[in-house]
Amino acid sequence: MTGGLPAAGLASGAAGGTDPVAALERLIGHSFSRAGLLSEALTHRSAAHGKRLGGRRGAGSNERLEFVGDRVLGLIIAEWLAERFPDEQEGELGPRLAHLVSRPVLASLAETIGLPRALSVAPNEARAGVKALATVLADAMEAVIGAIYLDAGLDVARHFVRTVWEPEMREQVLPPKDPKTALQEWLLARGLPLPNYEVTSREGPSHAPNFVISVRAAGQTGTGAAGSKRVAEREAAADLLRRLT
Repeated sequence: MTGGLPAAGLASGAAGGTDPVAALERLIGHSFSRAGLLSEALTHRSAAHGKRLGGRRGAGSNERLEFVGDRVLGLIIAEWLAERFPDEQEGELGPRLAHLVSRPVLASLAETIGLPRALSVAPNEARAGVKALATVLADAMEAVIGAIYLDAGLDVARHFVRTVWEPEMREQVLPPKDPKTALQEWLLARGLPLPNYEVTSREGPSHAPNFVISVRAAGQTGTGAAGSKRVAEREAAADLLRRLT
């Protein structure tokens, strides 16, 4: 069953009720026929530590659903942008897409719908503030989209994405600038030194690395994580710009 997802009052709706997962399901506007999918989407890998499925550790976390949701979200947003801006070409649509599926936007929207309250993490990770990390929230948001898609198909996933992303889409008057360019221009306009990017960590195998990059400027620091240095730098620049502006 699907229903409307109000564009306003999402946070207050998530805050109401004693069961944050049930509250989130009501906000999604879809009753899951496979209830385990939503629970899996809301399970951080720290909470799934030690579980095994088919000999693999970490089964039951939201990483597989995140993988699916990332692709579904990209398709839905690309389709929406092509529909909304019929006269634009790839050079203009690309930056719009990159912004709308970026980690900062995903994390902000996850907070809007009350996702952190429903997210399951290990007690020690919760005490460390993992639920507030943009990377964790963005991954969980993609996992929720993946769960909706696998449970009910593309139409229901599209309804969810278009409702939650509507405020962000309305702001897309002009194609956004590349975050690194926008950050540099912001600093130069104020006579400030250019930003300094640094690789904080590199994890994962060579065929699927994950870079965490920090950028410092104007006394502030932004962070970004992605499978390539270039994308991680963009995420970090976008994070820093949000802090500065």
